[in-house]
Amino acid sequence: MTTSPQPVHTFDPYAADELPELDDPTQDEELTTGEFDLEDRHSLRRVAGLSTELEEISEVEYRKLRLERVVLAGVWTEGSATDAENSIVELAALAETAGSVVLEGLVQRRGRPDPATFIGSGKVDELRDVVLATGADTVICDGELSASQLRNLEDRVKVKVVDRTMLILDIFAQHAKSREGKAQVELAQLEYLSQRLRGWGASLSRQAGGRAGGAGGGVGTRGPGETKLETDRRRIRTRMSKLRRDLAGMRTARDTKRSNRQRNAVPAVAIAGYTNAGKSSLLNQLTGAGVLVQDALFATLDPTVRRAQTSDGREYTFTDTVGFVRHLPHELVESFRSTQEEVADADLLLHVVDGSHPDPEGQLSAVREVLADVGASEVPEIVVINKADTADPYVITRLLRAESNSVAVSARTGDGIDKLRALVEERLPTPPVEVDALVPYDRGELVSKVHTTGEVIAMEHEAEGTRVRARVSEGLAAALAPYAVQGA
Repeated sequence: MTTSPQPVHTFDPYAADELPELDDPTQDEELTTGEFDLEDRHSLRRVAGLSTELEEISEVEYRKLRLERVVLAGVWTEGSATDAENSIVELAALAETAGSVVLEGLVQRRGRPDPATFIGSGKVDELRDVVLATGADTVICDGELSASQLRNLEDRVKVKVVDRTMLILDIFAQHAKSREGKAQVELAQLEYLSQRLRGWGASLSRQAGGRAGGAGGGVGTRGPGETKLETDRRRIRTRMSKLRRDLAGMRTARDTKRSNRQRNAVPAVAIAGYTNAGKSSLLNQLTGAGVLVQDALFATLDPTVRRAQTSDGREYTFTDTVGFVRHLPHELVESFRSTQEEVADADLLLHVVDGSHPDPEGQLSAVREVLADVGASEVPEIVVINKADTADPYVITRLLRAESNSVAVSARTGDGIDKLRALVEERLPTPPVEVDALVPYDRGELVSKVHTTGEVIAMEHEAEGTRVRARVSEGLAAALAPYAVQGA
């Protein structure tokens, strides 16, 4: 279970009361410029209250669960102490979603991550002591590590080291269900792995060729070089090419479905937002979709499309999309681009934010960053502040004032859903062509189409047929043209 962030206390040898007051905005401004207090620079800060280690469980039961025991390590380079703690708390939630037990969380204040070991060579030994004391078997770093940083850290702490990107990719791999979702995740994993391939001992076939071998080991040392590494790279490139071809075929099918909806003038509403903000719960409330709802990060990876109707009978669709997160790996943004185009092609965007989160404004900006990357920043937006039943009323009021097009709801209790539905209907695009037609009774399918895809202004039943005045799409207007009322 994820616990709320608690005050940070320093790692020995410095005491907490010797640190500068981090809540002072003037001091925060100085710290972000890189001129940190000497004690703050040299301290490795422990984030308290993150441990999710299971208690009262037998060794046999624990082995059956096979949960990894992890220690979190982060580098605080900018922002306030609260921002640093929130980032580590989110990393703890990611680790739990992946199936780990969080034992400890540590943060170090630095101007920038150390290029060799991420947290600084002097602090690696302290991290190693924490790993030994807690019995952890994995260290998860709150950032994206290079191959050399991963190797150096593993050599020093003697346990597996995982970075934030690798952790998110692992969660995606666990949650992907559809063929397209699995292919997208595998492509992202291979993209990440291809930049971090490394050999292990003799598996590299490290032999020098020609005379170079004579100076080292003589007979038996001359050979083809690091062929194993090159073979791995070639196999990865081949597999990535096949996955891209497969995804291109799946994208064609997705584009066909989307073009059918556009041709039939069915407006599309996309539900996007931070992971675990309650998007799937909101979709269930709005449409009765019955999609999977879990209190876990990235529970939804495959987009779900459901039909809905306005109060006057006009049809439109809701699309539940994959959640976003801070520092979403570039590989995932690229791999899931075809899925995210559902958002870019939508007529309206419901941007869901968790009102009970410690930093809802940070969630909003993180999601808008990714939306800009996929070309969806111009889509009309309604900010849906979810979990209003558990959020601080002051925070809800602050968000409602800051966001002009916003509404507070609770997808769990249903509060505010009717207001949201009315706001969606009001913001849906209006069909472009106004028609006045007398449709014969034997062409009832045209009248039905007017009801489902158009906006009915007036309708009367006359002797010759149904007189209908409505706003419809250009295609339907052309079908109704032979029955247009002259002089109307």
